[in-house]
Amino acid sequence: MTDVSPGPGDAVAVYVHWPYCARLCPYCDFNVVKDRGWVEEQAVLVEAILCDLSAQAALLGPRPLASIFFGGGTPSLMRPRDVAVVIGRIRAAFPGGDVEITLEANPTDAEAAHFAALKDAGVNRLSLGVQSLDDASLAFLGRNHSADEARRAIAVAASIFDRLSIDLIHALPGQTVADWRAALTEALAMGFEHVSPYQLTIAEGTAFARAFERGTLTPPDEDTSADLYEATEQVLSAAGFDAYEVSNHARGVAARSAHNLHVWRGGDYVGVGPGAHGRITMDGVRTATVAHRRVGDYIAGVAGGAPWSERETLDARAAAEERVLLGLRTVEGVAVSDLSALGLDPASGPIADLVEDGFVAIADGRLAATATGRPVLDSVLKALLT
Repeated sequence: MTDVSPGPGDAVAVYVHWPYCARLCPYCDFNVVKDRGWVEEQAVLVEAILCDLSAQAALLGPRPLASIFFGGGTPSLMRPRDVAVVIGRIRAAFPGGDVEITLEANPTDAEAAHFAALKDAGVNRLSLGVQSLDDASLAFLGRNHSADEARRAIAVAASIFDRLSIDLIHALPGQTVADWRAALTEALAMGFEHVSPYQLTIAEGTAFARAFERGTLTPPDEDTSADLYEATEQVLSAAGFDAYEVSNHARGVAARSAHNLHVWRGGDYVGVGPGAHGRITMDGVRTATVAHRRVGDYIAGVAGGAPWSERETLDARAAAEERVLLGLRTVEGVAVSDLSALGLDPASGPIADLVEDGFVAIADGRLAATATGRPVLDSVLKALLT
């Protein structure tokens, strides 16, 4: 690793990746491993995460803390005392007052005492992987909780955490718009402030991808997927949820995810844990980092002073492309000034064409996708960046 030259006062977020899962879902392409109860390995991993945090903090120097996010995997499988120790190390490294500290959880971990212990450890926002409130859909998705367990988990989490988000998946094979509207309507009565409704994607290397190749899994066609997306916007908007990002809806500005917004806005973030990605300012330029994916390789890498399997310095064009890719997912969009590195002129070329067609708009010096453009954002980005 080399010295870091951050911008003065730039806040930094921290992402902690916990790779263990009780069950590996057939649609998931994240860096996960089966939790086999190897307590000693997990204890060593916690120590490696702490050492990695200290090393990266020493490189970055004093920076204010923006947020903390425990993702995975299933970080609710962590021992609360380990969560507390990691949070303590982060706070010692990066000064900050009250910041958002999110932890992803599964409904099967929804014991009141466990959730309370996570709150006592410092977690103040829970992201619950509900995915569906239908038993047949949950079975198809390979989840190890029932619909009733999901409902109970939401109730328990809402009684403990002031800030609660849930994930839901739509565009399942055979799912109708009426089915999805009913599922959203039922969920909205349960008291959370944030929901992430994701369209099921067939990710390369997953069990679902293999089923798709065999012809045993057929996702909805484009028209049905578009109808499901439109239904999502209508139902959630009517319930007072703002679509502040393509797949994230919040009941008011205060309920938006501070950590995710920091990332989408191009802020620096440290990534620790197996396979964790980071974006930090090194040698005066933005640097992309990826930690070793395998648990053993990560632990060994940290011990040897080399936790990253990849480190790439982003030139001005690559950094600008990333800003556009992330920023256009949000309603606030990106600054027009960010487009100059891409050779894009707001008055001509693809931007002018997209504005004329109603897919993007420019206001107050920012370029943003419109309600028409967000459902076809991939095509909008392709037009801008190729």
